[in-house]
Amino acid sequence: GAPPADSSTAGVICAKVARYAERVHHPDRLTQPLRRTGPKGSGQFAPISWDEALDIVADRFLEAERRHGPETVWPYYYAGTMGLVQRDGINRLRHARRWSGFFATICTNPAWAGWLAGAGKLAGADPREMAKSDLVVIWGTNAVSTQVNVMTHAVRARKERGAKIAVVDVYRTPTMEQADIPLLIRPGTDGALACAVMHVLFRDGLADRAYLASHADDPAGLEAHLASRTPEWAEAITGLPAAEIEAFARLVGRTPRSYFRLGYGFTRSRNGAVNMHAASCIPVVSGAWQVEGGGAFHSNSGIYGWNKTLIEGLDLRDPTVRMLDQSRIGPILEGDPEALAGGPPVTALLIQNTNPVTIAPDQARVRRGFARDDLFVCVHEQFMTETARMADIVLPATMFLEHDDLYQAGGNQHILLGPKLVDPPGDCRPNHAVIGELARRLGSDSHPGFSMTERELIDATLRASGHGTLEALESQRFLDVQPDFEDAHFVKGFRWPDGKFRLKPDWPKVPYAAPSTFGPVDAMPAFPDHWAVTEEADDEHPFRLVTAPARNFLNSSFTETPTSAGRERRPSLMLHPEDAAALGIAEGDRVEAANGRGAVLLHARLFDGVRRGVVIAESIWPNAAHEGGRGINSLTGADPVAPFGGAAFHDSHVRVRKADDAA
Repeated sequence: GAPPADSSTAGVICAKVARYAERVHHPDRLTQPLRRTGPKGSGQFAPISWDEALDIVADRFLEAERRHGPETVWPYYYAGTMGLVQRDGINRLRHARRWSGFFATICTNPAWAGWLAGAGKLAGADPREMAKSDLVVIWGTNAVSTQVNVMTHAVRARKERGAKIAVVDVYRTPTMEQADIPLLIRPGTDGALACAVMHVLFRDGLADRAYLASHADDPAGLEAHLASRTPEWAEAITGLPAAEIEAFARLVGRTPRSYFRLGYGFTRSRNGAVNMHAASCIPVVSGAWQVEGGGAFHSNSGIYGWNKTLIEGLDLRDPTVRMLDQSRIGPILEGDPEALAGGPPVTALLIQNTNPVTIAPDQARVRRGFARDDLFVCVHEQFMTETARMADIVLPATMFLEHDDLYQAGGNQHILLGPKLVDPPGDCRPNHAVIGELARRLGSDSHPGFSMTERELIDATLRASGHGTLEALESQRFLDVQPDFEDAHFVKGFRWPDGKFRLKPDWPKVPYAAPSTFGPVDAMPAFPDHWAVTEEADDEHPFRLVTAPARNFLNSSFTETPTSAGRERRPSLMLHPEDAAALGIAEGDRVEAANGRGAVLLHARLFDGVRRGVVIAESIWPNAAHEGGRGINSLTGADPVAPFGGAAFHDSHVRVRKADDAA
């Protein structure tokens, strides 16, 4: 018979990826190695051979090492591919050479830290259980645009069980449009909403005191702390009317099968870890964890137990080598001694799977850093991104259909094989091949991971991790490694020695793999709260800016596909009609959003699906798509987020004015 269908996606994919063929067969794909011939950023390049390109890169890296020591070279990569072999193999070369470490912070850290602070493990109730829920709370994720499979299960519960769907977000997204209970809050105020909900649960006898006694660390302390966190208190902070908070809280308290699907929106605020933790406490207080279709989920990244020694060369790792914060690439390239962790300047970059010149925060600093003449940059890429334009050597990369790889899911429980299906165009090579060639030229290829094929690495990694063999995975297409109900619902206790969920976390001791703590950790509140550490509006910057994901782009990918760009049209700023009227701004007007970091030109879109004083720029457009060439991340900050780093992309204050046509 036919192989089993994927129960997590039910055969549905999102608007972005449905157009992947446009990306694979795009006429602008890079197909040959290039050497820069004009000034940095001029876009002037000439084709060269692979051997010549790799020789140059190896020579320049060795020269940089001789001058400043190995830590001057920084391999910089992210999730342009999420395959374990092609994405993470760059670390094997880094460990072999003792180059500076890459501490990934840009996407997940505050959310993951906030979840781990309570539960102790990055896992939760099976996402497929949403179909068996009576209340699905989608909080901090625009699932219609970014996690369509969440909606598949939630809508099924509504259809089959009469379940209600509640959506908490900072603007009326396509997901909120589908909600029975839309909960529209100001950015960075999720913690206040969560506290008020729990206040009502305790006040009205809807808290599950028996469950709290057996499964939580300090319920009495939490209840006392929340006594003053009333719905009225939360209304003043969130903008959500107290009556709506009361009604939502009562529904949670009276619906045992309440499923909290907590998203990555939490990770984009300076107080995101505290907010995520606060939201994750609600199903503990209500006792929803005890039933199927109840509980909470953020990511399943903690269930796989990979042994990536061969892929990443972990047996070569020297823990004394500095780790540099991905989000702070601007300050790092500008020589900020604190960002450089007291070590040498970064004078050489090897970049794969990411586009920092568009997506990193505090863009003015990033772009000044990349313009340095003493910085050598090699970019391995699929398109001439804005980062590739700043490179000295550009290498053409394969796409996921053009190489073998192994994937784990975050939002479901599957291990997937991504087999090579087509030959790449021109001279494109996979990451694994490029890393191996560089290792050979640098005299660092003795680790067995360099001489193995992708398929050999996949097979060895599956075996070492207790997930069978490549042959078995190939015949099954994917493995479902969802833990059983008892494990997924923490029936026998949460992942702490005493089994108790931490309502009162010890933030610096949260089990997160970080080189150190970051940001104002000492100021983090002991219990769930509204932690007022966000970049608040003030007289000079009366608006809070959120740079939310666009439906048709995936970060800066798909901005080059005609269908996606056509559907998004042009960079725009959504603002409340009453705010617009007060500023004399009409639909379609050119507007400038500005703060101390920069100024960006966009076009106004009047939109009543935000609280007053909040503006939304759906992104990410290339800088060049903006008039004046300054993209939205010119306005976002690169200061470290507590407790383990991050980039607060939805947490900036700005002033907005009608752009003067003469300007």
